[in-house]
Amino acid sequence: MIALSLAEIATVVGGQTYDIPDPAIEVTGPVVRDSREVAQGSLFVAFVGERVDGHDYAADVIAAGAVAVLAARPVGVPAIVVDDVQAALGALARHVVERLGSTLVALTGSVGKTSSKDLLAQVLGRKAPTVFTPGSLNNEIGLPLTALSATEETRFLVLEMGARGIGHIRYLTGLTPPKIGLVLNVGTAHIGEFGGREQIAVAKGELVESLPEDGAAVLNADDPLVRAMASRTKARVIFFGEAEDADVRAENVRLTPIGQPSFTLHTPSGCSDVTLRLYGEHHVSNALAAAAVAHELGMSAEEIALALSEADTLSRWRMEVTERPDGVTVVNDAYNANPESMRAALRALVAMGKGRRTWAVLGHMAELGDEGLAEHDAVGRLAVRLNVSKLVAVGGREASWLQLGAYNEGSWGEESVHVSDAQAAIDLLRSELRPGDVVLVKASRSVGLEKVAAALLENTAVSSEGQVSGR
Repeated sequence: MIALSLAEIATVVGGQTYDIPDPAIEVTGPVVRDSREVAQGSLFVAFVGERVDGHDYAADVIAAGAVAVLAARPVGVPAIVVDDVQAALGALARHVVERLGSTLVALTGSVGKTSSKDLLAQVLGRKAPTVFTPGSLNNEIGLPLTALSATEETRFLVLEMGARGIGHIRYLTGLTPPKIGLVLNVGTAHIGEFGGREQIAVAKGELVESLPEDGAAVLNADDPLVRAMASRTKARVIFFGEAEDADVRAENVRLTPIGQPSFTLHTPSGCSDVTLRLYGEHHVSNALAAAAVAHELGMSAEEIALALSEADTLSRWRMEVTERPDGVTVVNDAYNANPESMRAALRALVAMGKGRRTWAVLGHMAELGDEGLAEHDAVGRLAVRLNVSKLVAVGGREASWLQLGAYNEGSWGEESVHVSDAQAAIDLLRSELRPGDVVLVKASRSVGLEKVAAALLENTAVSSEGQVSGR
């Protein structure tokens, strides 16, 4: 974080200082909420969680080098005490962002936020120092912590914004007002909480509503609900996609023999060829989104194409591809799942596995509400239509819906199976995998199917192609 005195921080957040011998002492290290991440000069933010109360670690973090604690009560060591720790963290983030003057890019969407953010951060990083959201820390706590990690050298700040309901993105843009807003798509992720895609569109569109007149709204021309958001912003609109009228578009989209997308990137200032290191055609849209923002910020088509072609995924368990010495390829996409990302992952599996046996080890997709049965059934059916060699549905009721969909589509027990848990899936795969097989592992995060991928890779050496990351 930029250096700020404890007195200035207390003023910004409306807090009172306790046990601070010299209010002129500056926070020069990172702002953290995890006591294990404290460094010399840190400010520790004490949140009260379901199992852990950060206030209990106050003495430890000061001993480890933190200069003070942002707390809800006095803790016997240097502290700035506020009524609402979360609100204070947000106020501090807004203060720092306004003082820095970095170009702030915010992005949202139902699918592909983290992959697009990782691509965009790597592309912009070629041009100037860039700070971006680590992993999926895109909520009311993770977003301000990311913003506070910016320094005087930071020119671009790329922030992923998630939403669990209407008003969430409006709140986040209030903490960190963006100059450029990117909306990727409107899908069915969290549809059970929102109540429908139209409501999801209302929530995602809060991002473009927050933009200033001299800002830019970067919208997916291929998604009608996103395209319609052009009427909700006073900023200039830039479209990306495969549509003919898109300002930044892809032509001649194809897949390499191992399933990596290749295309010609067209921008208003020129065109250039791109071959991604990522897996699956769905990444074309993510790459175009990153390209549209980068072009808006002054990068040429050639610079963007080179950066995209050399970019990897920076976040774990998103189409993370590892090849075992025996030729079995494990695709770990177990971080999360929704109907759109599930379909994209299955198509990527089939593209990667041409001429090889393919396994789809899938678990339930959370937060689908009344759409749960239909969506799980549809994914099971799609696995059969794509000729996936074997579907392994893992878990309880929702997994049985996956298997039922496959069965009703024509998989009479040989191409699909329902197992109770991750260990049962591991046992099945260990007994039946053959050299050269390709295994996709995917489910909502709560299912924990990353354990299956880890078990399949246990005690194996990674080839030179290993840990090539995607989604």
